Amino acid sequence: MIERYLEKKDTGIIWLGKIPDTWQVVRLRFLCDITTGDKDTNDRKDDGIFPFYVRSQTVERISSFSFDGEAILTAGDGAGVCKVWHYTNGKFDYHQRVYMLSNFRSVTGAFLFYFLKENFIHEVLKLSAKSTVESLRRPMFLDFPVALPAIEEQVKIIEYLDYQTRLIDLLIEKKEKLLQLLKEHRQAVINEAVTKGLNPEVGMKDSGIVWLGEIPESWRLSKLNYLFEIKKNIAGELGYDVLSVTQKGLKVRDLDNLKGQLSMDYSKYQIVDEGDFVMNHMDLLTGYVDISKQEGVTSPDYRVFKLTKADCLPEYYLYLFQMGYKMKILFSYGRGVSQLGRWRLPATEFKNIFFPVPPLDEQKAIVEYLNNITNNIDQLLEKVTLAVNKLKEYRQSIISEAVTGKVDVRDWQPTTKVAL
Repeated sequence: MIERYLEKKDTGIIWLGKIPDTWQVVRLRFLCDITTGDKDTNDRKDDGIFPFYVRSQTVERISSFSFDGEAILTAGDGAGVCKVWHYTNGKFDYHQRVYMLSNFRSVTGAFLFYFLKENFIHEVLKLSAKSTVESLRRPMFLDFPVALPAIEEQVKIIEYLDYQTRLIDLLIEKKEKLLQLLKEHRQAVINEAVTKGLNPEVGMKDSGIVWLGEIPESWRLSKLNYLFEIKKNIAGELGYDVLSVTQKGLKVRDLDNLKGQLSMDYSKYQIVDEGDFVMNHMDLLTGYVDISKQEGVTSPDYRVFKLTKADCLPEYYLYLFQMGYKMKILFSYGRGVSQLGRWRLPATEFKNIFFPVPPLDEQKAIVEYLNNITNNIDQLLEKVTLAVNKLKEYRQSIISEAVTGKVDVRDWQPTTKVAL
């Protein structure tokens, strides 16, 4: 049973509040040594035998090691600041913009790892006017206050947190696997419907296109050039919403975050009418496509196009185009340098891609079927995602309460065995 400490004292630190009266607040400078590495990303070796800690949650490999022992590592700059933390014990090397904490005194590395991972951001943000910090400086570490119990109590807290977080991690892992299976099922249902139709008994014929395979006998094929018209209407003046394509669809951009780009490039922006397709054809790896529900303008680097055939349903072709991104079908028609993320779909290639053209009534039936089934799957995805987020929040609260003395785990005992 988890208890609360009866006797507490005020630390005078807003984010830390009160701690047990047997604990003390010690500046980080007195608890460990703090250094940075001397390696660069170019030193990474795919077949290296030692871990190489960079400014990412992903641990790379390297052929050298500069430290052997217990250590905490965190990103010194970039997107990983106050987000990327590693705890290790052994031989490794680390990036020149990664901070290493080692040679621990009066504190176990594992306890300090838990404490810093949950609380370091509070003190760092106090020193910055920004909501996100771009880089860390050594004084931020040296003066950081750590709430410190006795070593034996630290060991008990670590035992408790290792056990509890492992239980939660196992639940998260199961739910994330379910999310992946649901996403795969969703895509498989779409793929089958838009390329094979809804009637499994119908006669089939070879389309002659590798990614498409067999299609129903009543379907025909057509080049996109005969189905769509590429538009290039330039805005020239202000007054439109700026639209951007993301994996979640077409979104209105926040003009405050354009940082002057809009005033400089607006004359080149393309007009988008309601019902137009907007495609990020410059990035076939992470780009996407959507149908606009409003009038606006979009980047000159995007492709804006519209259906020209009365017997073609936009929603059916949207499913096809989005499948083209998800399944990397459009990627096979692209040109560029994929290693640099520059893999685009030229207009000439776009126009010559063959897409199926089912009878209009079948297109309508397919769209209605997919709208219903994907809506059901999306609702389930949302519920599971919410459950995962709540588990992560619960995990964070358990750690925070234990390492700041909000709960007393000195008499805690595990109820079941968990593989750690």
